[in-house]
Amino acid sequence: MLYVVRHGQTEFNAAGRWQGQCDSPLTNIGRAQASEVAGILHRQGVNESAKIVSSPLGRAMQTAQIIAENLGIVHAVKLDDRLKEVGMGSWDGLTNAEIEAKWPNARDGLGINEWFFHSSDGESYDGMLARIREALDELMLDLSVPKIVVCHGVTSRLLRGLHCGFSKREMLDLEVPQNAAFRLSPAGSIERLS
Repeated sequence: MLYVVRHGQTEFNAAGRWQGQCDSPLTNIGRAQASEVAGILHRQGVNESAKIVSSPLGRAMQTAQIIAENLGIVHAVKLDDRLKEVGMGSWDGLTNAEIEAKWPNARDGLGINEWFFHSSDGESYDGMLARIREALDELMLDLSVPKIVVCHGVTSRLLRGLHCGFSKREMLDLEVPQNAAFRLSPAGSIERLS
């Protein structure tokens, strides 16, 4: 089985800053969420034989390490650049108010989760989708050992949406909790575990 996990709460999350591909460390709540997710996975029978594949961004690696320690995982965490969060260019690290002040009306008319792809120097939806599709295809090749993917909000939406064959709108509307895991079956279904 493949399990998809979003990193725990970060200092930027708590402050209302959009991280994109910049980073901030987990808060105490975020560390507790990572431990909670490890407990959820343990109750599903995931044990020390599982493999973890993580985004190389610090918040995901920190979450992956906490999960690995809690489950006693013996394999080293594998890092995959394709699992990074959407790169929003100049908007990385800013709040909504800061984006609006520097780029007035730039996000007008865009859906609540569509705007991530519309910074003039950021990553496009099609570009991100292509790298996530490539990563997902590789992740699904061998599921003889459970794999845990630790990633980000938009990354998780696209991974799960591609797995289910969702439209862009359906993908971008998926929930992204920081204290749950999603089990992706080889048959194409998804189950929320919390």
